Formats: sequence, C-alpha cells, structure tokens
Amino acid sequence: MKLRRAFASLCIFALVLLTGCTVGPNYSRPQTPALPTYRGSDDSDVATTSASLGDEKWAEVFREPELQQLIKTALTNNYDLRVAAQRVFEQQAQVRITRAQGFPTLNVGGTGAGADIPSSVGQNIGSPLAFGSFNLSTAWIPDFWGLYRRQTEAARATLLAQVWAQRAVRMSLVQQVATIYIQVRALDRELTIARQTEQVRQDSVKLTSTLERGGAAPLSDVRQAEQLLFTATSQIPAIEEQIQQQENALRLLLGENPGAVAHTDEQALTPPPQDLPVGVPSQLLERRPDIQQAEQQLVSANARIGVARAQFFPQISISASGGVGGDSFASIFNGSGHTIYGIGSLAQPLFEGGKLKGQLQLAEATKQEMVLNYQSTILAAFRDVSNALIALNKQRATRVEQQKLVAAAEDATRLARIRYKGGATSYLEVLTTDSNLFAAQLNLVTAQQNESLSLVQLYSALGGGWQQ
Repeated sequence: MKLRRAFASLCIFALVLLTGCTVGPNYSRPQTPALPTYRGSDDSDVATTSASLGDEKWAEVFREPELQQLIKTALTNNYDLRVAAQRVFEQQAQVRITRAQGFPTLNVGGTGAGADIPSSVGQNIGSPLAFGSFNLSTAWIPDFWGLYRRQTEAARATLLAQVWAQRAVRMSLVQQVATIYIQVRALDRELTIARQTEQVRQDSVKLTSTLERGGAAPLSDVRQAEQLLFTATSQIPAIEEQIQQQENALRLLLGENPGAVAHTDEQALTPPPQDLPVGVPSQLLERRPDIQQAEQQLVSANARIGVARAQFFPQISISASGGVGGDSFASIFNGSGHTIYGIGSLAQPLFEGGKLKGQLQLAEATKQEMVLNYQSTILAAFRDVSNALIALNKQRATRVEQQKLVAAAEDATRLARIRYKGGATSYLEVLTTDSNLFAAQLNLVTAQQNESLSLVQLYSALGGGWQQ
C-alpha cells in the first residue's frame, strides 16, 4: 500500500513538472484605431460592400496577357522573393531548435579496452577484451515555469511574422511589375507622339522654307519651325533612354540580365473599371501583410516577457544514467555488472547585479514599442487606402479634362496652320499652338498613366497581390 501511494505521488509530481505553469502575460490584441469608412470612398466610384478588391487574385485584377506573363515570371525567379522564402525556412529550423529545449535528451555510449599479447609470452588469452561497458544516459530540465514554452511561442510568432514578410514581398513584387509595365507603356505612347510630332514639324520646316525662298515668309519663320522640330527630336532619345532603363528595372524584378521586354499591349492604359469594391476598414487587419507581420512581432515580444520573468524562478534539472560492463564480451551484459544512478539539482538566482530585472524591463519596453508599431502600421494602411481612393477619383477627372484640352489644342493648331498658309497670321501663332498641343498630348499620357496606376495603388493598399 505504501509503495502504491509513493508511486501515485511520484506520478502526480511528474505530471506537475510536465505541465507546470507559464509565467508572463498571455497575448491579447491591443486597442486598434477605428475607422468606419475610408476617406475618399464617398467621392470615388467604389462599392461599399463586404467584398473587397484586395481579396481577388492578381490575375483577376491585371488581365493583360503580357503583364500576367511578366508577373508569373517574377514570382518564379525574383531573388528578393526567393530570399524571403529562405528566411521562412531558416525560422522554421529555429522553431524546431527552440522547441527541442523542453524535451529530455537521451544519449547512448560504450567503452572498450583490449590487448593483443603475442604467443611468445606464453600466456593464453581467453578474450582480447580487457574491459568494456555500455551505458545509457538522460537529462531533463522540466519547464515548470514555462521558460521554454514562452521561447517556443516567441519563435513561432517570429516564424509567422516571417511568413507575412514573405507575402509582403510577393505583394510588393506584383505592384512593382505592374507599375513599371504601365510606365513603359506610357513611355511608348509618348515616343509615338514625339515621332508623329517630328513628322508634322518636318513638313512645317519644308513649308516655311518654300515660302521663304519664294519671298512669302521671312527667314525667322524658318528658324521658328526648326525650333519646333528640334524640340520634338530632342525628346525622342530621352524617352528611349527611359524606356530601356525601365526595361532593365523590369528584368531585374524578373531575375534576369538587362535586356528588352515585350510591351505592346494596347489595353495597358485602359481606365480602371468603376464600382470597385473596397470592403470595410476592419478587414485590413487580417489581409494586409505588413499589419499581420507587425502583430506577430508584437506576439513574439509579449512572449519574451514570460521568458524574462521565468528567469527569476528556480530551475530544476534531472539526470540519470545506467550501464553495464565486464571484462569479456559475454560478461558485459551480465545483470550483475550494472550501474544505475540519478541526480537532481535546484538552482535559484539570488543576485546577478540587476541583469534579470534589466532583461524584464527590456522585454516590457520592447513590447510597448511593438504595440506602437502595430497601431502605427494600421494608421498607415488606412492612409494608403484613402490616398488610393482619392487618386482613383481625381486622376479620372484629370484625364477627362486633359482629353478636352488636347481636343481644343488640336483644333487651335489646325486653325493656326490654315491661317498661316492663307497669310492671315504670323508663324508665331503656329509656334504657340503647336507647342501647346505637344505639351497637352504628353500631359494626357501622364494622366492616363496615373489613372491606370491608381488601380495598382488601390489594389496594393487593400492588401491584394500575395494570394496564391
């Protein structure tokens, strides 16, 4: 009966050691900034429903075949994304290393000593083994205060933060590829406008030169026509330079050497669709990778408070070893030669010069920093969405007005050329209207580019692009 009671008490004690308690605060999400609706949603052509553009996969948002192929290639070959994936693997290994601290260690070993005595000695050796042993040992530090459990909790939160960091890189990569592609297509249009303008102005130079030779126009008209021509021709190499540099930037995102990139899709600068769903602001907390990463960093910092507090409590360690030995192979595993022993120790910190208290203060201060970082990240996310919504609305209005300006400038230039050919005005009027037309056409391309980029901006601000 006494033996049974002792065995039951031992089992209960072992269970207490296994479960123990976990010191330190359990994580709870801090108070986050509230926002009922996004600023700019009332003025923009967006749908205020629970559905959100950020929940859609990138292939459903960017439908241009060329752009889709570029994004696929980038997601496969981009080095930043591959580095982010390796960091996830590294942290997974770190979690396993940290978690292993809470388990007992088990080691097995053996020793042997032998002698080979020649027959000339005149002695008979029954066995070449002079001595041998085999032993099994184990050691364990019970996680009574939750030290290792808190460390594992912190490591797992760091792993999740790294996973969300990888998703943030993926989202940023989709945004960068789409942005550069749209910018290149806008430069293509500017190059086309510059070359068309060059052709028109070459005709103007020929006309004024003919009139000047016939005495119907002064030499100044020829020089003014040449100014217009050279203004257009000087733009062409500058635009070509930007195109090639942007192609190199795009190739870097693709994980490839500098070179040309296909960009011929005519739909690249198509205005974004109207009635885009943006969802509700609270959804950003679960979708935006940077917010999730910031929260997991906060979870890790919170767990490290428990790690610091557990250092104040006594640490219990248990070790045991058993083995057998003998002076021959046959006697090594003889039960009469076995040895078994166990050791238990208890260590309680008494004085470490304020180190433990400093570690706790550091952990608590780090948590407060992570709280502020988390709340700041949320505010920045709300700002990003609001700015994107405002841009979506205002860039559309800018593009519409710029189209009207180009139409008026085209008509003004046409009338000025007719008046000049008829001798009703000087070439200065042609110079002015033509310059205004060229500038208006380039500004229209910029407006179209910015309107197309507003969709990319909104999609990224809503946390879209990382979904598989």
